[in-house]
Amino acid sequence: METTIVLRPARTSDVHAIKDLVAPLAERRILISKESVTYFEAIQEFVIAEIDGQVVGCGALHVMWEDLAEIRTLATAQQWHGHGVGRAVVAQLLANARRVGVSRVFCLTFEVEFFTRQGFTVMADQSAVDPAVYSELLRSADEGIAEFLDLARVKPNTLGNTRMICQL
Repeated sequence: METTIVLRPARTSDVHAIKDLVAPLAERRILISKESVTYFEAIQEFVIAEIDGQVVGCGALHVMWEDLAEIRTLATAQQWHGHGVGRAVVAQLLANARRVGVSRVFCLTFEVEFFTRQGFTVMADQSAVDPAVYSELLRSADEGIAEFLDLARVKPNTLGNTRMICQL
């Protein structure tokens, strides 16, 4: 029997499910747990994966600049690992990136092999943006942008994950 994964934009009523998906990963220091208000503020960035009406995965696309976005908070329910849920969410997020005009998508991950299979490569060049854009990005209070820029102030808070990027 084939499982059908339904992808849809997140709704505010999904915040509790998103937190439930993130919690075990945060306990293992794979993802960072966030306050509910943070998820509500970013709800329009999220895609939800459902199987038989149950939320089994999520992920968010956060636009950082004209041509650059980040995949954030990619999580799959443990019992659905290896069933294509994460792959489906990433594919939808990349489609969303193309739709809004982004040509590069960045992520911070421990799942290097998974993201490599989705077309991402490890960022060898730490200067992925030109100096003028770098200067603009420095003005952002967003921690994800600080991680992307590899700023020293976020070094003590990093989880030891790998910076990866996908050219669309």
